[in-house]
Amino acid sequence: MTRLPDFRLETYFSRWEFTARHHLTASDAQTMTVAGLLELADPADREAWDTLALGYTETYGDPLLREAVASTYDHAGADDVLCFGGAEEALYLAMQVLLGPDDHAVVVTPNYQAAETVPLSLCAVTGVALDPGNDWALDLDAVAAALRPNTRVVSVNFPHNPTGKVIDAADLARLAALCDERGIRLFSDEVYRGLERDPDRTLPQAADLSERALSLNVTSKSLGLPGLRIGWITCRDRELLSRLERAKHYTTICNSAPSEILARIALKARPAVLARNRAIIDANLPLFDAFFAGFPDLFEWRAPDGGCVAYPRYLGAEGVEEFCTRLVEEAGVLLLPASVFRSELTPGPTDRFRIGVGRSDPAPALDAFDRWLRERR
Repeated sequence: MTRLPDFRLETYFSRWEFTARHHLTASDAQTMTVAGLLELADPADREAWDTLALGYTETYGDPLLREAVASTYDHAGADDVLCFGGAEEALYLAMQVLLGPDDHAVVVTPNYQAAETVPLSLCAVTGVALDPGNDWALDLDAVAAALRPNTRVVSVNFPHNPTGKVIDAADLARLAALCDERGIRLFSDEVYRGLERDPDRTLPQAADLSERALSLNVTSKSLGLPGLRIGWITCRDRELLSRLERAKHYTTICNSAPSEILARIALKARPAVLARNRAIIDANLPLFDAFFAGFPDLFEWRAPDGGCVAYPRYLGAEGVEEFCTRLVEEAGVLLLPASVFRSELTPGPTDRFRIGVGRSDPAPALDAFDRWLRERR
């Protein structure tokens, strides 16, 4: 096994996330308080919360939480769900279970770094880049061409981080069928599902498309509850799920009991929580549209199809890395430059930055950003 490299995004956040005055690159929707979440609880879940004993929980996850997760799928039941301490643990352990040194994986780029570096620590990996010149389209023919006889995993993420791209449902179905034809596992990161600007573009979940596919999700992103640290993988292959459960014995063993109850409350109230978060994004986007329209010589802006992050282009002469560094140091406005999303597998644009559109009241951050830009002129 190859040693994992530094996690660039988390290293950058360790320096700035809690010290910058304006966190304008957040990848999650606006969160809520425990009190606010408990207001959404039904009587049984409120009683469970009030009488909770702080003992160990089941490795697979609280049965009622798994039922709540399964209710979001068309063809999966509670026994097809395994809960984890966030999406990162789920991704890490899935790759450990699915891949070995003689295997091969295909990963879409750009990506959340662990989607690339964890497989790379285990086996050969080929990247397939989304096309920035074609609205970040995924070339399915390029995916097919990247497959090898020993390909075991194809890893995708839609709605996409950092670009906000949502592909067509027909393309995802075609990809799932391609993987099934070749005996490959489709690993689908679906953590932004539910925040599509056009609800008609909401993609089916991979675990509903294929008995072999793995759907990854979490309370952190679309639901805006990252402090719960509850994620899950849904897969209708029970033998694989059992192997994942045994792998979890070496990491968290089980999840936080309070978090599991709060997560199931959130999932039962999922339509209301998602509607709230989509409304925040819908209210925010005109502010971002107006901001970027004020600086057409500096930015190329496109709102995301889904999720709550976007990946604008910076046109300034000094380059995006210096731009982001000076912005946070001088104005206290935090963005993530393209180097954070650099891939070792494919070339990618070096003039982009990630910006978040899912937090309430971005006006103070955009005002500080605006003042800084105008003062520089």
